[in-house]
Amino acid sequence: MNYISLIEELKKRGSIPGLDAIQGLLEELGHPEDDLKIVHIAGTNGKGSVFAYLSSILMAAGFKVGRYISPTISCYEERFQINGTYIAKDKLERLYGVVEEAMRKEEAKIGLRPTLFEVETALSFLYFKEEKVDYALVEVGMGGRLDATNVIKHPELTVISSISYDHKAILGDTLEEIACQKAGIIKESAPVVLSENPEEVCKVVKHEAAEKKVHCIEVKPQDYEILAETPYGSTFLWKEQRYETKLRETTRFLTL
Repeated sequence: MNYISLIEELKKRGSIPGLDAIQGLLEELGHPEDDLKIVHIAGTNGKGSVFAYLSSILMAAGFKVGRYISPTISCYEERFQINGTYIAKDKLERLYGVVEEAMRKEEAKIGLRPTLFEVETALSFLYFKEEKVDYALVEVGMGGRLDATNVIKHPELTVISSISYDHKAILGDTLEEIACQKAGIIKESAPVVLSENPEEVCKVVKHEAAEKKVHCIEVKPQDYEILAETPYGSTFLWKEQRYETKLRETTRFLTL
């Protein structure tokens, strides 16, 4: 079966929260995610913008950066990027073949069949491992705690961007319930960066960080002051330290 046909077949399964199916799939693939340095982000708004900035910063520093995103804007291959270049179709087809074989073995062994997003997530890990990226930037699909990307055991960093009401039927009716799902990506091994958010959201995220005994870096308006912004970069104070950067729109970056 070619990968386009497989995608259409898997679309019919829709979205099924939970980690059992993708855990089984990754077991068959040899857990490629365990060999990656991953930055994991959850949030309602700002995920793509934060990672666009972070990807640019890391690439400018000479790192090879993988990026797994959803949804896409231009084409399907956009989901899987390395240094801003989309995966080649022939490589995508080959990797889909590898993942499909693992998927069939998993189904025969434990009777579980992954969803499209779970297959895409596994494929992204496999792709980034093969290409030996220095960092993989991975966006949560929906929520966090039960999202397929939450198989990541030891991220380098987790990020919680702006949280508001979304997917209420699945994530909950209140901001606290939604924040609890998003904060589920926090792991014992990595600090978490928390964007400016409503107080009820911050309370939930900071509680989760305390439970996991990790440092929570909370971005607050009073922590920074923009001194100058030009088309060529920005100068700002961050916790009384002065920084100069070629990054433009620093105000937008700090408040995402």
